[in-house]
Formats: sequence, structure tokens, C-alpha cells
Amino acid sequence: MREPFVIAVDGPAASGKGTIASRLAAAYDVPMLDSGLLYRAVGVLLLHRGGDLDDVAAATQVARDLTAEMLTDPAFRTREAGEAASRVAVHTPVREALREMQQAFARRPGGAVIDGRDIGTVIAPEAPAKLYVTASPQIRAERRFKQLVAQGEPVTYEDILADILKRDARDGGRADSPMRQADDAVLLDTSEMTIEQATDAARRIVEAARARWERS
Repeated sequence: MREPFVIAVDGPAASGKGTIASRLAAAYDVPMLDSGLLYRAVGVLLLHRGGDLDDVAAATQVARDLTAEMLTDPAFRTREAGEAASRVAVHTPVREALREMQQAFARRPGGAVIDGRDIGTVIAPEAPAKLYVTASPQIRAERRFKQLVAQGEPVTYEDILADILKRDARDGGRADSPMRQADDAVLLDTSEMTIEQATDAARRIVEAARARWERS
């Protein structure tokens, strides 16, 4: 039996991968999972319990207790949630605890879109369509700044750029970093693209992958 048509969308923070993933899910009428939301939830829930983000055992227990019904809190979309997610995501046991939830989503018979940082390499390495979406740190900081301001958060562009650079260093500065481009993923640099242009480019990549999948 042919594996479900899974679209894996990986990339760094604020690269546009979430918007692209949601538009691909709408275009192909399949469910989408924002895997970053899982890590944001773990970080925020751990803090709400008075825990330490560097406490591997405590963070892992929160990850094990996490359910899909717990992911609706708007607090998971804040700047602080993003920072918390980046810190708990470096813990290998946390990633292992969340892996089954993500892989179960990838096994849905009708296909799915999943965005994150290790979807094409760890969660769904056999996904027929893989994209690695990126952009310059300055562009990503500008996008995140505008998003957070629209949400009413009191932030500055300079602080957001510093956050982005710090997260990039944390995520990419380790040999076992989950954030890397899969060998068979197509690189999509959105630095000079509007979201419409980036979505169109992503659709073309997916269509090419879908044609190969249908011939297999």
C-alpha cells in the first residue's frame, strides 16, 4: 500500500514556513500540524507549573502528558513561548516524548502537512514532499516583529532580531541539532518573496513531488 502523501515543511523561526504550511494544507485539503506549537506548549506549561526550562526530567514529563486538546491556549503564541520552546527543544528526551504524537499525525491515511525543524529528517523521513524554508535573520526578525506588534505585544525590532540570532545559534550550533535540511528537501529562500510568491513556489515544489509520488 502506498504511504500517505505527507508534506514536510522545515526551517528556522519566522522563515514563513508556518504560513506556507497552512496554505498548502488548505490547497490540498489535508490536516496540518504545527510541531513548534508542541514545544511552545511544553515550555509554557512547565513555566506555569513553576518549573525550570533547563530541567530535562520536568520538561520531559510535561511533554509526555501533553495532548492535542491542550494546544489551544493563546499564550503558546507569544514571544516568551517561542523562547521557552527553543530551550526545551534542545532536550533529546523531550523530542523523543513528542515524536510519537507527530508520527501518528503523519500516518493519517489521507495525508497531512507538518511543519517544524526535524520533520523531513526524523518525524517523516519518507515524506514524498520536503521543503526547507528559510530567510535572512533580518527579514525573519522583521516578520516576527510585525506579527507580535499585531498581537499587541510591546516589542522592538532590535530585541526580536537578537532573539532570532540567539535561537539560530542555539539551534544550529550543536552537532545533534534537530534543525537541518534533509538531503532530499528542496530549499526555498523566501527573503525576497511576498507570501503569495513563496506559496506559489512551494506549490510548484509540492506538485513536482506529487507527480513523482503518483508514478511510484
